[in-house]
Amino acid sequence: MARSRTHNGPDDETLWNQFRSGDENAFARLYQNYVQTLYHYCAHFATDRALIKDCIHDLFVELWKHRTTIGPTTSVRFYLMASIKRKLVRHLTAEQKLVSQDEITNGRRVGDMLPGADPSHENLLIAHEEDSFMNDCLHQALDKLPRRQREAVHLRYFQNMSNEEISALMQINIQSVYNLIFGAMSNLKRYVTLENVSL
Repeated sequence: MARSRTHNGPDDETLWNQFRSGDENAFARLYQNYVQTLYHYCAHFATDRALIKDCIHDLFVELWKHRTTIGPTTSVRFYLMASIKRKLVRHLTAEQKLVSQDEITNGRRVGDMLPGADPSHENLLIAHEEDSFMNDCLHQALDKLPRRQREAVHLRYFQNMSNEEISALMQINIQSVYNLIFGAMSNLKRYVTLENVSL
């Protein structure tokens, strides 16, 4: 996996190790590099903006508090996104604000196979459709997607995560990742077409 490099500075893995050693500047750089990424990621499955900000703040406070016992990582982004999701979901569940699984998947179980589809074929379709959806209507169309589809698309196309990373972060199998992204692409194509026609 390629390391993420900050502009005119050390890569994230180096910053992470410096932070673990007690370097406050490195810690501040990590916060600056990822606070917006974490905020936008959380906004895909939570509407309480104040709660999102509180969770991010609490996460970084805990990271600094436990810096001496935190291990190394080859993907700071993955570590932080997985951590913030766990923290936010715990808060949402406690407040009974987490959308039910049926609502998230719009009535379809995440593990359901798409009839007649296989992973390699889905990959080809996803790659073929990708450029068509990156237009001015995309963000409006994304808002119409079921939450799990929207999260998978955000991770795949905005965070450039691999299907394996998405699988681990969302705690679903690889086939479910293919299904979510394929379903999202199909929905986006329909939404964007409808919006373009109505313009």
